[in-house]
Amino acid sequence: MNTMTTAPLPTQADHDVEWNAGELGCGELVLELRQRVRQAPGKVFKITALDPGAPADIPAWCRMTNNVLIAHDPQASAFWIRAKP
Repeated sequence: MNTMTTAPLPTQADHDVEWNAGELGCGELVLELRQRVRQAPGKVFKITALDPGAPADIPAWCRMTNNVLIAHDPQASAFWIRAKP
């Protein structure tokens, strides 16, 4: 029996900035993301990223940059990230 529970995904009201990155590839995606989070420290971003590598690249980028990956909705290709202060 699986006793692990998952937190509910954030809602529209649970983010400050929304960005649809579309099909930007990994390099362009993380460079643009870096610029955006630097301009809004402490804010929560909802990012839609359709690139097939995004589910691996965005969490890795968050770990390397100390930004917090709050949630990932694979069905919507959405990620919620809290920019470091």
